[in-house]
Amino acid sequence: MDTTYYGHGTAAERWERARMFFDAKDYAAAARVLDGLVGEVPEQTGPRLLLARAYYHSAQLGRAEAELRTLVERDPVEQYARLMLGRTLERQGRQEEADAQLRIASALAGDFAGR
Repeated sequence: MDTTYYGHGTAAERWERARMFFDAKDYAAAARVLDGLVGEVPEQTGPRLLLARAYYHSAQLGRAEAELRTLVERDPVEQYARLMLGRTLERQGRQEEADAQLRIASALAGDFAGR
């Protein structure tokens, strides 16, 4: 498969292309664009979080989990990454681990009566 299109252009152009693929629900294509972009700007949260979401929606749950764990390690109070990590673990049948992440996400969102 020719992947030249996915890596073509500036970082801003690739970010926009990835968002267009994601919005069109072509999550696998979005992930292909974002994978290279995250490699170039690994410190940025936005591309990595969108990559994790693209992996999640395309049922690449192991990859989604890896990206989300990286985000949570870097920023333990990143509420949405915690929520997504919990949902990803749920989809993998790892409910006990998921519950812990979902409780933290609820607390970070200010919902102390949650799970």
